[in-house]
Amino acid sequence: MKIGDRVRFLSEVGGGRVSGFQGKDIVLVQDEDGFDVPMRMSEVVVIGEEDYETRHIVEIKQQKNIPEPEELEPADRPVTFRAPVQERKGGDRLSAYLGFVPMDVKELSHTRFETYLVNDSNYYLRYTYLSVEGTGWHLRASGEVEPNTQEFIEEFGREDLGNMERVCIQLLAYKKDKNFLLKPPTDIQLRIDGVKFYKLHTFQENDFFEQPAQVYTLIENDRPAQSIVLDARQMKEILNNPRI
Repeated sequence: MKIGDRVRFLSEVGGGRVSGFQGKDIVLVQDEDGFDVPMRMSEVVVIGEEDYETRHIVEIKQQKNIPEPEELEPADRPVTFRAPVQERKGGDRLSAYLGFVPMDVKELSHTRFETYLVNDSNYYLRYTYLSVEGTGWHLRASGEVEPNTQEFIEEFGREDLGNMERVCIQLLAYKKDKNFLLKPPTDIQLRIDGVKFYKLHTFQENDFFEQPAQVYTLIENDRPAQSIVLDARQMKEILNNPRI
């Protein structure tokens, strides 16, 4: 089982895409509403895309006939258990990374890619992911990443690389239900080299994904990566000459 696999639940209706892991026994499953649901690995099974879609349609039909919650027997009520956040030693120093993963590294000339935000810390991260388009910034995605997990952000092809030459990731760190040391908001701007997506050797083995990936450091041990800050003059030059 790996990030990106389609899975369905064994003990209840539902399923989704694997977005990360917590410890050795918990898998995070992103449902159709974009929420990450922690489940024990023994309670999910990997399925194919076509099988998932077919089962999903059947499950929707079944849900229409489910009685109101007060009519359910205790044993039949939906599982609402959420595993507690697992903190690790050294994780109170913020480390976060942006990862680009080919969906089929063996077919690099044809494959599409997935973008992930890696949260390698004990903090929750609220993020926005933006790119320069037209006369300003375009919001590509936003959300929350749980501690010590990866968050799937988007899927894209080489035809999209022209709109990803300059990206910005803004991060706000916090903990829930406990006191914590305040971390300053982080704003990192990166230049993404589209040429690297055509070269196999730029996708390297890494600590976060089972397959080779391009990994950009956003912040490591509380130290933000050097940001490419664009002033008004540089922005104008980029918009007038996007290949510079």
